[in-house]
Amino acid sequence: MINRRNLLGTMVASAVGVAAAPTITLAGGTELSSSDAGAEVGAGAARGNIPWRNWSGSQTCYPDARKAPGTIAELQALISSATGCVRPVGAGHSFTPLVPTDDTIVSLSRMSGVVSHDAGRMQAVIKGGTRLGDIGGPLAQLGQAMINMPDIDEQTLAGALGTATHGTGATLGCLPDFVEGLQLVTANGELLNCDRDHNREVFEAARVNLGALGVVTEVRMQNMAEYRLKREVDILPLQDMLDSAEDFASNNRNFEMYYVPFSGLGVRDIQNITQEAPSAVEKVDQNDLMETLMQVRDWTSWSSRVRELVLASGFKDLPKEVSVANSWKSYPTERNVRFNEMEYHLPREYAPQAFREVITLVEKHFTEVFIPFEFRYVKGDDIWLSPFHGRESCSIAIHRYFKEDYQPVFQAVEQIFKKYHGRPHWGKLHTMTGPELAGQYEHWQDFKTLRQQLDPNGKFLNKHLRNLFEIT
Repeated sequence: MINRRNLLGTMVASAVGVAAAPTITLAGGTELSSSDAGAEVGAGAARGNIPWRNWSGSQTCYPDARKAPGTIAELQALISSATGCVRPVGAGHSFTPLVPTDDTIVSLSRMSGVVSHDAGRMQAVIKGGTRLGDIGGPLAQLGQAMINMPDIDEQTLAGALGTATHGTGATLGCLPDFVEGLQLVTANGELLNCDRDHNREVFEAARVNLGALGVVTEVRMQNMAEYRLKREVDILPLQDMLDSAEDFASNNRNFEMYYVPFSGLGVRDIQNITQEAPSAVEKVDQNDLMETLMQVRDWTSWSSRVRELVLASGFKDLPKEVSVANSWKSYPTERNVRFNEMEYHLPREYAPQAFREVITLVEKHFTEVFIPFEFRYVKGDDIWLSPFHGRESCSIAIHRYFKEDYQPVFQAVEQIFKKYHGRPHWGKLHTMTGPELAGQYEHWQDFKTLRQQLDPNGKFLNKHLRNLFEIT
């Protein structure tokens, strides 16, 4: 299978003849300097500390201490004795400044793996530092699988839950919606076991916690029997895609679409449970896609119409792609080319119109944008700080290549998201303030009150979180 982004790279290349084009290197390993990332150079940098950077390079800090405890007891001792700010760090896939501190960052990389399982309930206890991509195999050996997954599986489980990471599916919630219990180490080193029957309020707050309540060490996940997915990827005119989006979402387990700017066409990506045998999976370097889309943009910068014709020609007569794989292999795609991202979650009824407005705005004023936009469905829930609390939602995400300035287009598009009552993804770039967010979340003050009780001295608060919760 050529995944949806690589698929586009292959077909566009056939239309424009990449072999004859000038070379553009988009190697994912290129590092940004702190100035490129727009980082503030603090006391840690002055002391010569080694920088920490997130995946895209947009966030940087120079911590005095980097800790990776191997046991809960070590973590408890570390947190209770720490002075200054302590921030948990996962895989660094958040674009917002949730991690940066010049004091202490704590990784759970040595606290990973499946701890236990309950075959009757289809549940498993998993350590918080486990990468999502390392969960599927062990669960399969137990006859279980995660109910849904995002399309990136590099994140740690605790980090993904803390930011309400999600996949797609109109009947499927975000990852925290599948949490049945968790362990949390608080600011004084206390270990709390939380579920609907024990420490209920902490459980409701900690399922989406931004790392502001403590460190999640273990999670009891509700799973389901191991299953395979049949994935079908094809091309439709964008207008047809949007007009039929509700039907696609209602009639398929997983449905998402995305749009390549200036193409006039959308990619429909659906997945459904199947008993069919797995098919061969072909891996193609994602760099090919991004390089091609950037080249088309540069070659046709003088005419958006020509750009649309070139891109559309790459889709012509492209057959539907069909593949079958175990669920944990089918959901994720590799992200070898870095970018910065803004994603908002909108009420389902407003999302198609908002998506149309985003496309119109970008194609009129921001012709340099070339990375596809994503559109996904997520079921509502009752989690305190979940962006999906109390409403069925659609998520719209836009991206900028990591070496290019994302701020002008993100700021413009964000006004559309806000107009339609959007809530930002906690791990994606946004400018919403505490007072604005308080109006979006009925349990905002409840969360702040509980946070104060668990961490009265603000040990887990960096500058970003202090601003968010209006704490001086």
